[in-house]
Amino acid sequence: MTLLPRRLFAQRYPRQMWVLFWGTLISITGQSLVWPFLTIHIRQQLGVPLTQITLLFTLQSLGTMAATAALGPAVDRFGRKWVMVIGPLISAGAQIMMAGADTYAAWAVLLVLYASAGVGFSLGSQAMIADMIPPEQRTEAYALMRMASNSGIAVGPAIGGFIITLSYAISFLTAATIQIGLGLTALLLLRETLTDEIRQRHSPARGTGRGYGPLFRDSAFMSFWGVYLLLEMAASLVFTLLSVYVKEQYRIPENQFGFIIGTNAVMVVLFQYAVTRITRRYRPLSVMAVSALFYAGGLAIFATGQVFLAFWVGIVIMTIGELIIAPTATTLVAALAPADMRGRYMGVYGLSYRIGGGIGPVIGGWLGDRFLPAAIWYFGTAASLLAAGGFAWLSRGRTIRQTEEETARAA
Repeated sequence: MTLLPRRLFAQRYPRQMWVLFWGTLISITGQSLVWPFLTIHIRQQLGVPLTQITLLFTLQSLGTMAATAALGPAVDRFGRKWVMVIGPLISAGAQIMMAGADTYAAWAVLLVLYASAGVGFSLGSQAMIADMIPPEQRTEAYALMRMASNSGIAVGPAIGGFIITLSYAISFLTAATIQIGLGLTALLLLRETLTDEIRQRHSPARGTGRGYGPLFRDSAFMSFWGVYLLLEMAASLVFTLLSVYVKEQYRIPENQFGFIIGTNAVMVVLFQYAVTRITRRYRPLSVMAVSALFYAGGLAIFATGQVFLAFWVGIVIMTIGELIIAPTATTLVAALAPADMRGRYMGVYGLSYRIGGGIGPVIGGWLGDRFLPAAIWYFGTAASLLAAGGFAWLSRGRTIRQTEEETARAA
């Protein structure tokens, strides 16, 4: 923990903040018991090509996007707590039904339901933190939540990999039980933070009425977003297709894959702050170009690797790229956004993860089915190299260059 700022842990937060912290840890742990292994399970159960399986995850991404768009305004109007109670309970119901799902149509419906319900706790907790925590303390509060999330990702796949060796049904039911416990915890321990003053602040009468039009006409942001989407497409291949690839091609079992994917989360928890202290000294787009090269290196190792150690080294190299880009990209988006449109800019920026996750695996799965399995990772390597070149090219633009200089001075 010496790599993390001492004040991050010494800072005093309301009791409810720590309920959210542990709730996030529990929620992500429960979800990650099963999600890294869903591709393997569906592939074994249905025996369909990877292209068809990845289309399921495209539907899942679309469902999550729709849920986010619908729940955001509802949470601002009706309150935070209700979605944090109902979401985990619906997610639990979907996981219980997954234990018995055996058709393509059933998986299509359940994956959309599962992902859409899973938005609830995260969306509500982020809004609650903004309600409770003063602006000058929010960066550290959200950092704590990122630690909780990645700790859950580190623990969940490792445990899930061993449970799955006994039974996929047991894994689904265990995850469902955790989600039920989370919903009940939210019901009993959380208080609503949406006050009348906050509610009026989000009233349409007080809005700017600018919509998303100015954002989509912002060529600097949209160019950056398009390049960043390439990197998200590449990253999504790892978390969707790597599990089935290493098992089918090299007989690496689920419990060992859980260790591979858990390494990613452990590195984020331990090293994110230290890496950020270094990268913030440099121009954001230059940092992101270097990050994309790390992604390309890790994915190239996946394309050529044949043993557990090779895939583990690949995830370590790729995670270094993630550590470099994650806070840097967010900081640049915040600097590019007008003060009264930061929420919309951050929302569209966040959609890159969902859209990339919907497009990347479909292309990668099709290439793997049509040509050779390793084509998945050659595609990811190419997308990452294109992103590196795109970030370098964007750094020449006057608008983004001025923004980078202002960001550097602020750091």
